[in-house]
Amino acid sequence: MQISLSIAKARRNTELGLVLLAGAITSAAYVLASLGKNASIPARIGPFMAFVVVLLVLAHIVVRLIARGADPLLLPVAALLHGIGFVMIARLSDRLAGLQATWTFVAIVAFVVTLIAVERVNDLQRYQFTALAIGVGLLLLPMVPGLGFTSGGARIWVSIGPVNFQPGEFAKIALAVFFAGYLSERSELIVQGERTFGPFTLPALRHLLPVVVAWGVSVVVMVGERDLGSSLLFFTLFVVMLWIATEKTSYLVVGTALFVAGAVAAYHLFNHVQSRVEIWINPWNNYTGKGYQPIQAVFALASGGLSGTGLGRGDPGAIPAAHNDFIFATIGEELGLVGAVAILTAFVLLVGAGLRTALRADRTFEKLLATGLTTILGVQAFIIIGGVIRVVPLTGVTLPFVSYGGSSLVANYVLLALLLRISDSTSRRLNEVPDSATVAERIAIRRARREILNAQISE
Repeated sequence: MQISLSIAKARRNTELGLVLLAGAITSAAYVLASLGKNASIPARIGPFMAFVVVLLVLAHIVVRLIARGADPLLLPVAALLHGIGFVMIARLSDRLAGLQATWTFVAIVAFVVTLIAVERVNDLQRYQFTALAIGVGLLLLPMVPGLGFTSGGARIWVSIGPVNFQPGEFAKIALAVFFAGYLSERSELIVQGERTFGPFTLPALRHLLPVVVAWGVSVVVMVGERDLGSSLLFFTLFVVMLWIATEKTSYLVVGTALFVAGAVAAYHLFNHVQSRVEIWINPWNNYTGKGYQPIQAVFALASGGLSGTGLGRGDPGAIPAAHNDFIFATIGEELGLVGAVAILTAFVLLVGAGLRTALRADRTFEKLLATGLTTILGVQAFIIIGGVIRVVPLTGVTLPFVSYGGSSLVANYVLLALLLRISDSTSRRLNEVPDSATVAERIAIRRARREILNAQISE
């Protein structure tokens, strides 16, 4: 017991130190950006620093109280990415910074609520088909007339009263829960198969049908909503989780082949896909049109050089979408190659911590869910960063925790809370930290004792 308590204390103390360091880096970057832009320290630096530190410490306190065994690296790295992103957004627009600060508060509240509500992650397995219905419904919601609307060429937004949000950001978490639950129960049936086709063993269609339906929805998203980024993200999530669940490389190979075939077909069938690919290959032919943003991003990265122009000393306003799609180019301009590599390193650490959580998990559902959630973060970061530096065609997804956007920020903090819950559950089962009954379990125990006592009295 004493050893378990010391492990829990060491992890939380490490997390606290790193969280405070992330808050200090964010505050220092905010001051430097203000000095570079206005040659003066902002008058609101005190309230800003207090706001940042209080929110981060609040998140840490909740983790310390109810998820003592969780990985100590996940929250601090996410906080650092979020802080750097907020500084760059504030550098670009005070109005957007105010909105992002509001969404930051909402995201931390969602983070805390998720940690409190999901006390046993394995309980989510019972709601796998509910998660499928929610995920598919959210993906198709922007296509409903009167609710969905087009922005930036993609129909991925929903407007309900004064609130605009992207339901696809939450759909990815719901689909990850479904894939994890479904595949953890049926992976052996899928592996065994019923028919052989050359070197491949094909499973019964009924076992793969719900997964294929979820994959088909991603195709509908690409065609109907013109959202190539989300379509690629969901397809990758589908293939990776199926590969991990079955441990058969053939699914990875076949999935990759299907993706290539689908990409080629989409290129020949849809004009917006052709436009994205052509801009990727040679944006200079359309410099005054759709090629303007990626070219400006390249100019920004080039002007940043090795050490950058300095916070507040660049010209990120030259990039029309510098606060969301191209925020990595803004970071590369003002922090240079060093800053860009630091952001990439932070994502590598975040993905590494997520995969470590998956490797340590001793329950199939939790292992698959941690893998899926980490895949979402890693692939999304690769898609947008790769698009900015022209490694892959640019698609409209956000850079997790960094880009402006309330939907993305809230969804990613919910995702982070689930990863922390999985990590904590594993630590409890491995006796690394003391285990204790959840609130629901305590209520059930008291109810059972009361019923037994009443039965004894009645006898």
